[in-house]
Amino acid sequence: MRLGTAIVLLALGAILTFALRVDVSGVDLQVVGWILMIAGALGIVLELAVWGPRQRRVTHTDSYGEAAGAPARRSTTEETY
Repeated sequence: MRLGTAIVLLALGAILTFALRVDVSGVDLQVVGWILMIAGALGIVLELAVWGPRQRRVTHTDSYGEAAGAPARRSTTEETY
């Protein structure tokens, strides 16, 4: 579930729980709304936990026309965003 989907579920659940006063036989819309809000909140938390602390490793190799077999200079950068 992506962040946008989780926000839509949260908003839809809030609408069903707090704004809608309709009686449907066999279905309690307030309970369905609470379930959707819990699913949306859980989706937001999981999305931020999984995709929030992203890290990227970039490796650069520099070789300036040196003799064959000579070591190349290599640098690795860790980026967190």
